[in-house]
Amino acid sequence: MRAALCRVLRAEPHELSALAWAFAYFFLLLCSYYLLRPVRDALAVEAGTEKLQWLFTGTFAAMLALVPAFGWLCARLSRARLLPVVYAFFALNLLLFSARLDAALFFIWLSVFNLFVVSVFWSFMSDLFSAAQAARLYGSIAAGGSCGAIAGPLIAAGTVSKVGLTGLLLISAALLALTIVCIVMLGRWARAHPRAGDPPPDAPIGGSILAGVRAALSSPFLLGICGYLLCYTVLSTALYFAQVDIVREAVPDAGERTRLFASVDLAVNALTLLVQVLAFARLSTALGPAWLLALMPMLSLAGFLWLGAAPVLGVLIAFGVVRRIGEFSISKPARDALFTVVPREERYKAKNFIDTVIYRGGDTLSGWLLGGVPGLAFVAAAISAAWIALAFFLGGRMKTWTREDAPR
Repeated sequence: MRAALCRVLRAEPHELSALAWAFAYFFLLLCSYYLLRPVRDALAVEAGTEKLQWLFTGTFAAMLALVPAFGWLCARLSRARLLPVVYAFFALNLLLFSARLDAALFFIWLSVFNLFVVSVFWSFMSDLFSAAQAARLYGSIAAGGSCGAIAGPLIAAGTVSKVGLTGLLLISAALLALTIVCIVMLGRWARAHPRAGDPPPDAPIGGSILAGVRAALSSPFLLGICGYLLCYTVLSTALYFAQVDIVREAVPDAGERTRLFASVDLAVNALTLLVQVLAFARLSTALGPAWLLALMPMLSLAGFLWLGAAPVLGVLIAFGVVRRIGEFSISKPARDALFTVVPREERYKAKNFIDTVIYRGGDTLSGWLLGGVPGLAFVAAAISAAWIALAFFLGGRMKTWTREDAPR
């Protein structure tokens, strides 16, 4: 059984335990989030694109407030203490929401929560595994998140009538608390299998509060990642605006909208799981980092041209489903693997700044600039072309540095 698992997952025997705990960790994390996502999306449709712009702005402001706080914690805590503090904080937030829920505040909080906790997860993974290990293992690790993203909507659909929204919040908080067990077990594995050249895992991450901001804005490689992520977020916002308009007209009932979004989530996550387990490692080996990073931009270019020519619900769902599968199963693991070739401080601080402030900054900027733009799908197609160029720049740098085996 052990040998068969190693063949299927392309893992070494000593990596199996870490792979299992990382899988469980990501499962719990995304199950916690996807319990609550359909509620947020239904609230967004009710709000409309006008209020959505202000909600994106509020989310961006919350991100700006969290970055220096996270930098302060990084400077003082080891990763063994930092990660439990982060997840305990968000679990406590859910307990507070279970006592009193404000719709706008919940939308902002959930948008911050999703990016922040997932960013910290992948920072930890890039700290545990080398670039070569990431190419083999990240697809299987990401599959844990897909399983959680499948389980979350199923739990929500099966229990919401019995426990209500308050019950869902409490279940989500409990799942989030369980991730701390996975973090402890992964920390033990890391002490037994340290990465060559890295500082001791129990040492504070160090640096100044805003070191991640400076690093992200001064390194050409990290700036390239910022640009790659900005292209993704701008196009995601463009598609989200198209979704709000098309779904509002095609599906007038609020309950039906929530069911539609939950069904789409289930389809996306089930298909994503298959690609992550069966295809990511093989695609990574066959294509290399540049072409792997370029797959999503190429898909987006074709999809937005199609949506521009036929802006109807069927096209929106088909493009949206395929695009999200490509993002979760291929593009995001490939993008997160880029951080395996940078120093530890940048894996946490710069990555967190990029995954939160840059991500939500792109949401906010594009939310104000793209609202009401005529021919939005064709504008998005043009942005996709720039995205392709950035993919080849980043993939080329990573391939060179991995060959040299020297972090940058």
